[in-house]
Formats: sequence, C-alpha cells, structure tokens
Amino acid sequence: MELRHLRYFVGVAEQGSVSRAAEKLFIAQPALSAQIRQLEEELGVSLFVRLPRGVRLTQAGESFLADAKAILSRAQQATVRARERQSGQRATLRLGLVPSTTHSVLPGLLQRVRDSGLAANIEAREMITSRQLLALHNDEIDLGFARPGEGNTPAETVAAIDDPYCLVVPEGNALGASRGPLALKLAAHEHFVSFSRYQEADYFDRTAALCLEAGFTPDIRHEAGQFVNVMALVACGLGVAIVPASFATLPFGRVVFRRLEASRYKSQLVILRAQRQSQDDWSSEMTRLAVAELNSLAQRLVAGLEPSFTVI
Repeated sequence: MELRHLRYFVGVAEQGSVSRAAEKLFIAQPALSAQIRQLEEELGVSLFVRLPRGVRLTQAGESFLADAKAILSRAQQATVRARERQSGQRATLRLGLVPSTTHSVLPGLLQRVRDSGLAANIEAREMITSRQLLALHNDEIDLGFARPGEGNTPAETVAAIDDPYCLVVPEGNALGASRGPLALKLAAHEHFVSFSRYQEADYFDRTAALCLEAGFTPDIRHEAGQFVNVMALVACGLGVAIVPASFATLPFGRVVFRRLEASRYKSQLVILRAQRQSQDDWSSEMTRLAVAELNSLAQRLVAGLEPSFTVI
C-alpha cells in the first residue's frame, strides 16, 4: 500500500463517484478503478458498494476513511516538520481547542506569540477533550486546551485552572435580580438552552448531572452546536443555560451570569501536552506562553466572580 492508494481512495469516497474523482485527481477513470480494486484486494475487504450511479462506502470503508485521512495528514505534517527541523527553527504550533477557548483563550495566546517575537504559525482545531488526548497520542497536535471530566485529570496536564459552572439568564429574568451564589434548583421551572449532545456530548452530560444533583431534569427546549449560539438563544429570551464562568469574560449583551452554589461537580480548564513530546527551547517557550494566558484567564475569572458578578 502506498500513499497514492490512500489519496485515490479518499478522493473517490469524498466525491461519491469514480468518474468525478478521476477528473479531480487528473487520472484516467479505468486506472483509478484499478487502483481501488488493488487496494481492496490488499486489505481483503470491500470499501465501496458499486451503485448504478456512483459508489457508497461500506462499513469497512467508513472505518478505513478516517484512518486514511489521518495517515495522509500525518504524512503532510511530517514533511513540514522535517523542513522546520532542518532550518533549525520550529515554526508551527498545532493547537487543540474545546469550543469556548477559541474566544476566551486563543486571542490572548496569539497576541502573546506575536509579542514574543518568535516565528510561529498557529494551526488551531476545535475538538472535544477525548479527541485531543487521541490527537496528542497520534502526534497530530502539540498542545490542547481541554475540559476533563470530573475527577479525571489526564497525565498530559501541564497546567489547570478552576472554571466554575454558572447559570446565564436573559436580562430581566428574576433569577438575575439578586447577588451571591444561586441554588440551581431555583431554575427547575425554566426552559433550558443546551449544547447539542451530538457535538458536545461530554458537556451535555455534565450539565445534565448538575441538574439531577439539584433534584430536577432540565426542560431542554433549544440546542445549539456552538457556545456563541447558546448565548445568543439565551439573550433572545428563549431560556437559561449552564456555562463555564469564562464565558462571562466575553462581550455578550442582554444576559446575566449567576454563580452556582458549591457542587461536587467541578469544572476545570487545562492545558494538555504529550508526555513523550521533546521540549526544545521553542516548544518550551510556546508552552510557557500558553500557561501564561491560561493564568491570565484565571485572574480575570477571580475578578469577575466577585459578588457583583453580572453582565448585562
């Protein structure tokens, strides 16, 4: 098996057609079909179901597609990293980010990198915590900003801060009128806006657990795949949502944040780094800058979680 076989396979899978893939790959259709048959024979599985018009992946093909894309990506990265090493200077920092950190952490980190004077290209990818741990293991990212589950601090953690849960409510909602920590059970009658379980299963399950601890099952009426859209739905008055306190450091309007009373469920934001990753001076400095930005966020949270903690 060669990389070209993987490229041909991915091309056919993405196009859903041998003829369209052949045109895009600049290869004759009979030759492409032959390459796909050779790959299937070598693997000993059928990757495609041939249809009257086009092709469809088999279950084996769907599994192989994910691995093929990862292999091609690693091959491309290997070339870039080898050239960087030969030049004597690292230039690419590959980041994994849980969605909220693209707004709360990434802008400040980028500014720190620019101010440092180090040559660096940033490659950022949104991915949930479990995917980040796999990406670190597969050498697909260098650092990750993640939210581990309760009582599960990964061995790859190099820095961590508390990012406690809060309830965000629309401006004018009675729950936003008072100060101090809020008992979540007081929101039992509210409609809830939630992260889509399909896209953020970990966070969906954690917020559901908080409500169950408070003695109720949340009445989820609305879902969104990105936290900015969760906040927008709350601002429109459609419901309330449980979010990390770091959301309050961002410029949202028409909402109020309320601290929640102490819970056995804790929320942390951590930086992950592969344990086996070599730490040259460039890598060590990138890690230092990331830790500095995480600590800066922690300081902003301390300031924001005083008794006057509201954002309108």
